Amino acid sequence: MNPFDHELNRRVAALSEQRLRRELRRVDSPQGPRIEIGGKTLLNFSSNDYLGLANHPALKEAAIKAVEKFGAGAGASRLICGSLAPFHELEEALAAFKGVEAALTFSTGYATALGTITALVGKDDIVILDKLVHASIVDAARLSGAKLRVFGHNDLNDLKDILKWAAKSQIANRKSQILIATESIFSMDGDAAPLGEMVALKEKYGAWLMVDEAHATGLYGKNGRGLADELGVSDRIEIQMGTLGKALGASGGYICGSRALIDFLVNRARSFIFSTAPVPAAAAAATAGIILAQSPGSEAWRNALWQLVEQLNSKLKTQNSKPAGAIIPLIIGDEARVVELATKLRGQNIFIPAIRYPTVARGAARLRVTLTAAHSAEDVVQLVQTLADLKFEIADLKSP
Repeated sequence: MNPFDHELNRRVAALSEQRLRRELRRVDSPQGPRIEIGGKTLLNFSSNDYLGLANHPALKEAAIKAVEKFGAGAGASRLICGSLAPFHELEEALAAFKGVEAALTFSTGYATALGTITALVGKDDIVILDKLVHASIVDAARLSGAKLRVFGHNDLNDLKDILKWAAKSQIANRKSQILIATESIFSMDGDAAPLGEMVALKEKYGAWLMVDEAHATGLYGKNGRGLADELGVSDRIEIQMGTLGKALGASGGYICGSRALIDFLVNRARSFIFSTAPVPAAAAAATAGIILAQSPGSEAWRNALWQLVEQLNSKLKTQNSKPAGAIIPLIIGDEARVVELATKLRGQNIFIPAIRYPTVARGAARLRVTLTAAHSAEDVVQLVQTLADLKFEIADLKSP
C-alpha cells in the first residue's frame, strides 16, 4: 500500500472508532414512503420529499419531454454556450411563485450559498450567522473572507448585541456591509426562526438578511411560498434562498429577490459562472413541481402532512407540542447508541438516518425522522410500535 492510501485508511479507521464513519447505501427504487435497499423494502422516514412529488407522474413526464427536446446535458455554463429555455421557464415560474422580481437557479443548494455569499460580501464586511445554520452557509461565509460572528440559535438578544457591535464597525469602516444569514425551518432540529423579529433588527441596524427556505418552501405561506410569506415579511428580506430538491421534488438551488440582485449574481456568483448548467430535465421537473405545489390539491397534501406530524409528535411527547416543520429529531446523544438504534430499525424494515458529528454537535447525535404527505397514519403507527418493541423510551425523548 502506498503512503497516500495508508494515511487515508488510517483516518477512516479513526472515524470508525469514533462511530462517525459514513457509507453510501444503494437504493434500487424511487424516493417514496418505501424504498428498496439490499433487496429489502424499508419504510422510509429519511426523505425531504415533503409533498411526495419526487416520483410524481407530472414531474417525470416533464423531465422526459425536456430530454427529448433538449437532450441529456446542457453543454457548458449558461454564459458560455447559451442558456436553455427550461432554465428561463423555471426562473420565471420561481419568481412568480415567490412573488419577487426575479430568480436564479444553481446546480445545488450548496453551490447557491457559496456563489451568493461570496459575491455579496468580502474582507471589509461582516457576516452574522445563526449557530445552527446549514454547513453550506457557514462554508460560504468563511470563504468570503468577511468577519464572521455567530449568535446563539434563535437568540434575538445575542443577535442584537452583535448587530450593535457590527453597526459601530460599519461606521468606522464606511465600506463595510452587514449580512445576517439564517434558515427559516432548521434542517436538523425542525424548529423555526423568528423571522419577523429578525427583519425588524436588521432594518434597525442597517443589515441585509438572507433566509434559506429549503425546508419551508412548499409547506408554508400562500400556495407554499414559504415561512417568510406566512409571516408577512417576504418583501422585507433581501435574499431568499431555497432548494428545488425537497418539497418541489426535483434538484438544484435558487435565489429569489430583486432584479438587481439576480443581475449582480449572474455576473459575480462564481459557482454559477464557472459551473456547467444542470441537466435540462431537472429544470423542467422543478417547474412541474412548482406548478403542483400551487395546485388546488396541494393544500390537501399539506394538511395530510401536518396531521401526520401531530400524530407522531403526540406519541413522542416532545418539548414542542407542534414542531414547526416536518422534521422530528429524536435526540440520543451518544454516537454509538444512535448507530445501534438505526441498525436495529433497519433490521425491522424501517429506514431512519443516524445523524452525527459534524452534521450536528458532538454529543447531540440523533435519529432524524422526516414525514411526507405520501406517508399514511398506519406508517406512523408502525414506526411508534417498532420503537416500542426495541425498548425505545419514547416518553423520555426530547426534541430541541
